[in-house]
Amino acid sequence: MSRSVLQPSQQKLAEKLTILNDRGVGMLTRLYNIKKACGDPKAKPSYLIDKNLESAVKFIVRKFPAVETRNNNLAQLQKEKSEILKNLALYYFTFVDVMEFKDHVCELLNTIDVCQVFFDITVNFDLTKNYLDLIITYTTLMILLSRIEERKAIIGLYNYAHEMTHGASDREYPRLGQMIVDYENPLKKMMEEFVPHSKALSDALISLQMVYPRRNLSADQWRNAQLLSLISAPSTMLNPAQSDTMPCEYLSLDTMEKWIIFGFILCHGVLNSDATALTLWKLALQSSSCLALFRDEVFHIHKAAEDLFVNIRGYNKRINDIRECKEAAVSHAGSMHRERRKFLRSALKELATVLSDQPGLLGPKALFVFMALSFARDEIIWLLRHADNMPKKSADDFIDKHIAELIFYMEELRAHVRKYGPVMQRYYVQYLSGFDAVVLNELVQNLSVCPEDESIIMSSFVNTMTSLSVKQVEDGEVFDFRGMRLDWFRLQAYTSVSKASLGLADHRELGKMMNTIIFHTKMVDSLVEMLVETSDLSIFCFYSRAFEKMFQQCLELPSQSRYSIAFPLLCTHFMSCTHELCPEERHHIGDRSLSLCNMFLDEMAKQARNLITDICTEQCTLSDQLLPKHCAKTISQAVNKKSKKQTGKKGEPEREKPGVESMRKNRLVVTNLDKLHTALSELCFSINYVPNMIVWEHTFTPREYLTSHLEIRFTKSIVGMTMYNQATQEIAKPSELLTSVRAYMTVLQSIENYVQIDITRVFNNVLLQQTQHLDSHGEPTITSLYTNWYLETLLRQVSNGHIAYFPAMKAFVNLPTENELTFNAEEYSDISEMRALSELLGPYGMKFLSESLMWHISSQVAELKKLVVENVEVLTQMRTSFDKPDQMAALFKRLSSVDSVLKRMTIIGVILSFRSLAQEALRDVLSYHIPFLVSSIEDFKDHIPRETDMKVAMNVYELSSAAGLPCEIDPALVVALSSQKSENISPEEEYKIACLLMVFVAVSLPTLASNVMSQYSPAIEGHCNNIHCLAKAINQIAAALFTIHKGSIEDRLKEFLALASSSLLKIGQETDKTTTRNRESVYLLLDMIVQESPFLTMDLLESCFPYVLLRNAYHAVYKQSVTSSA
Repeated sequence: MSRSVLQPSQQKLAEKLTILNDRGVGMLTRLYNIKKACGDPKAKPSYLIDKNLESAVKFIVRKFPAVETRNNNLAQLQKEKSEILKNLALYYFTFVDVMEFKDHVCELLNTIDVCQVFFDITVNFDLTKNYLDLIITYTTLMILLSRIEERKAIIGLYNYAHEMTHGASDREYPRLGQMIVDYENPLKKMMEEFVPHSKALSDALISLQMVYPRRNLSADQWRNAQLLSLISAPSTMLNPAQSDTMPCEYLSLDTMEKWIIFGFILCHGVLNSDATALTLWKLALQSSSCLALFRDEVFHIHKAAEDLFVNIRGYNKRINDIRECKEAAVSHAGSMHRERRKFLRSALKELATVLSDQPGLLGPKALFVFMALSFARDEIIWLLRHADNMPKKSADDFIDKHIAELIFYMEELRAHVRKYGPVMQRYYVQYLSGFDAVVLNELVQNLSVCPEDESIIMSSFVNTMTSLSVKQVEDGEVFDFRGMRLDWFRLQAYTSVSKASLGLADHRELGKMMNTIIFHTKMVDSLVEMLVETSDLSIFCFYSRAFEKMFQQCLELPSQSRYSIAFPLLCTHFMSCTHELCPEERHHIGDRSLSLCNMFLDEMAKQARNLITDICTEQCTLSDQLLPKHCAKTISQAVNKKSKKQTGKKGEPEREKPGVESMRKNRLVVTNLDKLHTALSELCFSINYVPNMIVWEHTFTPREYLTSHLEIRFTKSIVGMTMYNQATQEIAKPSELLTSVRAYMTVLQSIENYVQIDITRVFNNVLLQQTQHLDSHGEPTITSLYTNWYLETLLRQVSNGHIAYFPAMKAFVNLPTENELTFNAEEYSDISEMRALSELLGPYGMKFLSESLMWHISSQVAELKKLVVENVEVLTQMRTSFDKPDQMAALFKRLSSVDSVLKRMTIIGVILSFRSLAQEALRDVLSYHIPFLVSSIEDFKDHIPRETDMKVAMNVYELSSAAGLPCEIDPALVVALSSQKSENISPEEEYKIACLLMVFVAVSLPTLASNVMSQYSPAIEGHCNNIHCLAKAINQIAAALFTIHKGSIEDRLKEFLALASSSLLKIGQETDKTTTRNRESVYLLLDMIVQESPFLTMDLLESCFPYVLLRNAYHAVYKQSVTSSA
């Protein structure tokens, strides 16, 4: 080889090593994806599983790499050739690229041998590391290639298709086919191949003797050395962490073991001649049972090494060494690594705690951070690959339920580095300019020989560092020392070849100083890259099952659940394992990271939601104990206790009082509620740890997951707590539901103490939805459940005569009947229950309830109108003949459906009475919550001028009604009845029907006197058959109908009063006791109608109906009441 060829600057060793290492990782990525695709029936190329091509594929593989196109088995191939060329091109040319990569690597290794490059990891770190990385990448690539079982079929199919299409084989095929055959057993072939490279490779590996044994120590040795501790020597806390081998301190142990094991397999001869090499080799063999080839592809080292050495003469000693090391690995490696993880958990926790308190220490102690990250990453990856690939003599060593804690502290350290990057930049900019530049300048000045090229490079280093200032950091300037680092890499290559003018081997101090400087530059411009280099855990992407299992174990262990956020945070690492030579996998890995992150956060939120639900259930039970219904038993016990004392008998054991659970006598006693709160606080710490995280350009907010789950669960719980049973028509009392909801809300509000979430927003979203007929998911709400229950159960039983409205009690009360009802109406309709209902449903819900009530009233009015139409002629005559008693009597006998009219009007009255209860309760509730607003609305309503336009007045009435205030004209009733207008009937006709309806009701009133149930009861201030509700029905219906038809409400009610009083006066002259049984009780209806009406007065009643009759009627009913009760 000519002199010029040996010029190190012309060989560009640094550039070639950099490019080939990067390209090697890209090729590994592509081969890995081909292997996985071929192993997946869904992703496998269809030609490999096509039954029609099966014989052709077998023939090609059998003859590989020979080409025989004249064979009957290949006939089917002719039809598919163009598609095969198109679809297998990516696979085929990946194999071609591997072959070209191999050629380039072999060429570079030969050049390095010719140049007699000096390798020492402690001096020319970059050169040695890249050299060893290249050899391992190359070895891994060839092993992975040999693991693709379909490689011959793919290459052969493509080549045959090419032959059939172009008449000749692909030009790369002969070499490619031969390479595939040669590397059937890749390590055996490479052992032969590496014989010329043994000297360089063994020198590089033996240089690890100062680094690897120091790193591969037991946890006890780490503990005794107080490794990674910032507080073990407080006096030196501010001193910068220094080492002669800075980059070796955080070099991956996993990487070094791959170098040693694969390296000494390739240059195995040195194991027999060098004791240091043998020591390194045996130490590495004892640490692991398998190595990570690439991602989740593993290499079982002991079996492979034994298989390779068994056929080599004189290697019995080495085979025995391998077997001894295997036994040691199986027996002790698991426990050793378990103890290391245990130590690292406490060490990283201490480090993270100190740095969070004093982030300024990240400057001098940055090396400790990256060492800690690297050590922890090595142990996690070791566990991950050994968990499924280790003989399970002690399975416990490979199940680490505390792994989440270690990952969490890694993430915490990473977060500190990202957050306080400017602090570190500021420190190291000053370090580089104030110390490193000065020391390097002195070293350069003291060099005995320094060629011009080397002198220029080192002078540029000094100048670059000298020009740095803190102001650049303050101004946010972007630093970039990549050029400087590449120049140092080049300088290593120039000064490491034999016969170099300036030999780095002779100037080790320069190498060590420059390695330290390079570390310092990385602290300024490459913190993110350093984090990836030392703590990237994207390998979890390829161990999905183990990843999910670890997460589940973490959630199941309450003490570990606070670290569960580490798992979604790991998903942010996944994209760092992609490579630009394989862009097609970015989408796949991105999707996997998103789905896993989403699943983890969802599971965490579900777990928290379940804990909160359990706490809520406990609190609801405690709140339930305070309900008034439970005091009866206590009162009963107190009474019994008193009587037992007098008689000297023992009573039943005293019942525990509510609140006794809060009396603590022993702090060691832990209740179920304590456990739930502890578990919740731990899990909420995790959910609250980060406000958001970015995974593949998607932002995840853990707290929103919890908020979403709480909303869904709160909605389901509220509806569930109503305990509505459609079959038995049972439902919880509103007051009891309100107590439970308030207990639930109290617990939910306490969540704000654990997590920064807006619980008020949850309440607003859920409770507002509950005021509507259906929630956002189309499910029934408490509004619809209670509305249906009151309409279909309570009011229906009122219509059936089982329940009566008692005005004195302002409640509906059960009447004594043969068939007892399953519920007590009073417990659902008294003022406290209606207020509770108003609290639960709010104005919107109560408005829906009112609208539903009005719909039922409108259907009754529609039926009443039909009855009026049937009797229109008679009613028209009666309207004008009320002063002719004989004619009225004759006309009355011609009327049909009189009872039906009164019954329907009574039903309307009952519904309106229920609505007035609901409105009054709503007004009370709103007056408590928004007194100023309610008083303003009341002022509006009370001061509407009489001459105001009806549309404007109705708007005010609608506002007043929404606030629960009673109005002269009910707007909801007006709206409900307005929708009944028929297209076939003229407005005049509609008005006439409305007038005649009032006539019909007025002339029908006397028939009530004959009903036994029409007796007035002073105790309840009403009648047991609810006819007292007619007063409200008559006034409200009249007001609504004559508002719609723009008639005079007052005139029509005067007409009604005249007709009614005239009709009732007639029964005063009746002699039939059956007909006049409850005459006095019915007389009182006139007084009730006037009292209820804002349009009628007592003076007007006096002109129609003598007040003395009313007075006598009241006297009679009260007297009758006293007699009957006696």
